[in-house]
Amino acid sequence: MKINTRKKHPILKNINNMIIDLPCPSNINMMWSFGSMLGLLFMIQIITGLLLSMHYCPEVSMAFTSLSHIMRDMNLGWLIRSSHANGASMFFLIMYMHIARGMFFNSFILKEVWFSGIIIFFISMATAFMGYVLPWGQMSFWGAAVITNLISAIPYIGDMSVQWLWGGFSVNNATLNRFFSFHFILPFILMALIIIHFTFLHQTGSTNPMGINSNIDKINFHPSFTIKDSIGFSMLLMTLLFICLSNPMIMNDPENFIPANSLVTPIHIQPEWYFLFAYAILRSIPNKLGGVMALISSMLILMTLPITMKMKFQSFKFYPLNKLFMWLFFINIIMLTWIGANPVEYPFENIGFILTLIHFLFFLINPMMIYYWNLIK
Repeated sequence: MKINTRKKHPILKNINNMIIDLPCPSNINMMWSFGSMLGLLFMIQIITGLLLSMHYCPEVSMAFTSLSHIMRDMNLGWLIRSSHANGASMFFLIMYMHIARGMFFNSFILKEVWFSGIIIFFISMATAFMGYVLPWGQMSFWGAAVITNLISAIPYIGDMSVQWLWGGFSVNNATLNRFFSFHFILPFILMALIIIHFTFLHQTGSTNPMGINSNIDKINFHPSFTIKDSIGFSMLLMTLLFICLSNPMIMNDPENFIPANSLVTPIHIQPEWYFLFAYAILRSIPNKLGGVMALISSMLILMTLPITMKMKFQSFKFYPLNKLFMWLFFINIIMLTWIGANPVEYPFENIGFILTLIHFLFFLINPMMIYYWNLIK
């Protein structure tokens, strides 16, 4: 009888250890598939973006026309562009659900995984914003003008930084070229960060709905979780294809079908839907610098969760009041998104300010509850 004594190649051995034989908690549900779904969407964005870059022209007089060329003349260009645009929306939808799951089930106890994930979130937002500018429609142009002008709020170096970013004294051809370059290179930086994110996750293993990080009740990733993830992949791809084939422009702003014109300002300037909650927080503060600080703080504050929400007993997350506050926080984010899509006028302005206060109060009240709970226990 012959015995195969050949050793596996180190790369194949690492893949086997990271995917096939990776120990996973046996009780994790479909909500733990969001990470793998994000990986699939990220690869779709890389591939479709690379194909689009072969036909896109980053020049102010040609950018809008080149998109028409992609949609009408390029083979399957309409499908590739709509997959890229709608894939970005789906990417952020799944990412928000991924972060929400982490908050609800206290996955932030894995500090390195959580911190690297929040950095990925920030860079993803920067990448998406620069990509939104590339079509060079009315909303793209004015969105770039408004958002980049916020940098001027930085004391001393603000104006100089804005002019460096613009490549002049206004949003122009140099700005478009720079945004195209950044939009192309940032996904590769994201890829490196995602590998680091996975490395940290595989060092500790996944959390589970019970919040118990134990090595007792674990099974191999394959075949149970590969089947579970493949179901999530199928649902994701079917949803994306359904949107692209039935209503591919459902997420596009009507103003973006008009070529950019620096002499005509849209009535209501707003970013894509996945930035609306942050946009609502930004404009709820009357002071420009204060608004920018509130905008950045509203997302950076997520990094405080592993430090402020230290529980002696993981069972606290099942406490009804804690669950109520968590659901109120999620509803508040949805309300902020709705406010961001409305004009800056009464009563939306006042409601936005109240919702912004609630957003920050959550990160103050919840740690106080945990401190009290730890004392009485």
